[in-house]
Amino acid sequence: MKSKKVSYADLARYCNFSKTTISRYFSNPDSLTLENQEKIREAVETLGYQENKIAKILPSGHTEFIGLIIPNLYMPYYSEVMHHLLSSYSTYGYKFLVFEGQSDIELERKYIRELSAYNVEGIITLSHTISSKEYASYDIPIVAIEREDEFISSVHNDNYMGGIQATSLLYKSDCDILFFIDSTPYGATRSAYYSKDKHSYSYGRLNGFKYVCNEKNMPNEVIIQDLGLSYEEYSENIPKIIDDIAKRYPGKRKGIFCANDTFANISLLHLLRAYGNFPDDFRIVGYDGSPISAQAIIPFSTVGQQLDQITKSAMEILVAQIKGRHRRIPEELPIRHEVIAPILINRATTQKETPNIAGAK
Repeated sequence: MKSKKVSYADLARYCNFSKTTISRYFSNPDSLTLENQEKIREAVETLGYQENKIAKILPSGHTEFIGLIIPNLYMPYYSEVMHHLLSSYSTYGYKFLVFEGQSDIELERKYIRELSAYNVEGIITLSHTISSKEYASYDIPIVAIEREDEFISSVHNDNYMGGIQATSLLYKSDCDILFFIDSTPYGATRSAYYSKDKHSYSYGRLNGFKYVCNEKNMPNEVIIQDLGLSYEEYSENIPKIIDDIAKRYPGKRKGIFCANDTFANISLLHLLRAYGNFPDDFRIVGYDGSPISAQAIIPFSTVGQQLDQITKSAMEILVAQIKGRHRRIPEELPIRHEVIAPILINRATTQKETPNIAGAK
């Protein structure tokens, strides 16, 4: 037989308290003495009470949900960020409603309307499709991670320093010429990459690359093309760039700085297929420190983002905004921008001794 659901009234009778006191235990436990808190906690365990979240949401309007908008799930970086955010439940008590933006601005706006309908407490966005100015107009706590952020709070990796670290590593790996490879944002022109995305992660990485090349008087090329919007398109277009580089610079050691680990892994796989091993005249560095960099056939060098720190800072900023909205007299907190230091990870693809598949570490 189905057992009867334990109610506030049952807990009140068991403890000889009022239902108001029981309600305070769940909504504001610090308003009760430690002795009374312990009595109610014991009653909850003994009677097997399960809190009714819906009943709690209706009068308070506090859903304990946060919306998360990511561009895609085929890039390991976004999956790893999502993992860290979902794991924050034990610390902050918030659940996530996750949407994949797919670089579709109207679809993303539909998602925001959907999240608003669910009365989410706030939004964390990693998508670049909608401007920060538009996000700010939605009048909801919002924090961006690694994207344009002029009008909203954000957390970033120090991409300029990361670009310097990656390029310096290639320079020290006896390269004759260096390359920076990235895709134009969402079909934009090359000029838009420089003008529109000055606040983006790629712009900082590119500037770090250019700084080291200028300081060291190092021959270099910046290759920024529309590489597509899917893993399949990346896998088709990036090998063409690698083949062209190999054809134009025979006999020279070529250092490739890819703007993310996905591009670096595709470049590495293409070279392994083309040569049967990692050729001595190539060096590769990726960016993000995602699991794929360590799990590749030959683990490749990368600049690691401290995603545990980035996601922790994002949650702290967002929770502070949410609490400000929940105060008796609501308080709008000022925009905050946090920057987290990157960590260089030196692996087989930048070592002076050419790695082979069997002996790669």
